[in-house]
Amino acid sequence: MATYTKFLSFTEAVAEKVHNLGSDTLTVALTNTLPVNTNTVLANITQISYTNCSTRAITTTSSTQTAGTYKLTLTDLTLTATGAVGPFRYVVIYNDTATNDELISFFDYGSALTLASGDTFVLDFDAGNGFLTIV
Repeated sequence: MATYTKFLSFTEAVAEKVHNLGSDTLTVALTNTLPVNTNTVLANITQISYTNCSTRAITTTSSTQTAGTYKLTLTDLTLTATGAVGPFRYVVIYNDTATNDELISFFDYGSALTLASGDTFVLDFDAGNGFLTIV
């Protein structure tokens, strides 16, 4: 199971209208270098090559508020390799619509992964609890 870490700047970015989570394009960045939770923008991340990787854009299922609790639900994303992809250990979620590609969070998969041509990697977002909630 992957370990989730929120970038600290995300909280301030939400409060200062950097993110519109209901309509902005969230995207995946892959890295084999440990992100630091004080990173703020995509330029802080050392990415791998995506030449042989399918689309990394994430589809938003819902962006809702009920009784004062906001929940963002994302559709699972399947990355497909058309050649070697990786190695990568960390999957970073960032806002591709925001001016500076502000970071949201990352997942640590515990060890480096490499995809061979035809391999797939599924980012399984929790449909019940949502990708994130704000209370």
